[in-house]
Amino acid sequence: MTGWWVVLLGGGGLWLINRSIRRGLSAPRIRERGRPEGLPWREVSVPARNGKRLFGWFIPAPGCRPALVIMHGWGGNAEMMLPLATPLHAAGYSLLLVDARCHGRSDDDTFASLPRFAEDIESALDWLGGQPEIDHRCLGLVGHSVGAGAALLAASRRPDVRAVVSLAAFAHPAAMMKRWLASKRVPYWPFGAYVLAYVQRVIGHRFADIAPCNTIARVSCPVLLVHGAEDETVPVADAERIHAGRASDAVELLLVPGSHDDYGDIGRQLAAVRDFLDRALDAR
Repeated sequence: MTGWWVVLLGGGGLWLINRSIRRGLSAPRIRERGRPEGLPWREVSVPARNGKRLFGWFIPAPGCRPALVIMHGWGGNAEMMLPLATPLHAAGYSLLLVDARCHGRSDDDTFASLPRFAEDIESALDWLGGQPEIDHRCLGLVGHSVGAGAALLAASRRPDVRAVVSLAAFAHPAAMMKRWLASKRVPYWPFGAYVLAYVQRVIGHRFADIAPCNTIARVSCPVLLVHGAEDETVPVADAERIHAGRASDAVELLLVPGSHDDYGDIGRQLAAVRDFLDRALDAR
């Protein structure tokens, strides 16, 4: 009898640990309060994996123009990416800003992860494929943080993506999680090592297979890696590591003043982003 109690208590304890990990790593849900004021937007519902739907704003540009899917970072939403919308739309780009599953006003799912962000980006690309207002030959991606890593993963398996702008991507999920665990004063052995192994099991992917420093080598389109020089969440070394893993000179690295979420005068930085997109998508 004593042996059975040990097994049951051990299993129950492990269940509680796993539940605590999932709750601790779950993204906060922040719903949009504003709208793309001053732009010709319409609210859309994008079909996604597992029978879910994504909330989004579609902002078409006049004429048959290139289109960009814009994806937020962990715990973000489409509204947080609106500072990009006005200048990019003024430059002639149609835009689709979406909330990833478990974020903003999109449907819940069992969990959120970088691979699921990538799936949601691909769902957005598929939705754009049915819109007559855009040039379907000129599709690009803009992502921030986890959304940037997801954009690189999506582009690595989507030949219809012609350009990627990565804002503040981390190089490797394991390194990012180790930094997070250290900030919480969680020792790597044995607790941190178990967390990393458990997360890989839940998301169904090895970190090495989805790490931006590795997926960048499988991206065939031009990529612009933008990173804030004062980013304390994801150090500049991560951007340099991703850049070092490139397979061609079509991957550019742009270091700008600013932190992980704030690039200061976004208008000044977007001039370089617009120039890159114009070159990559032949928008002019």
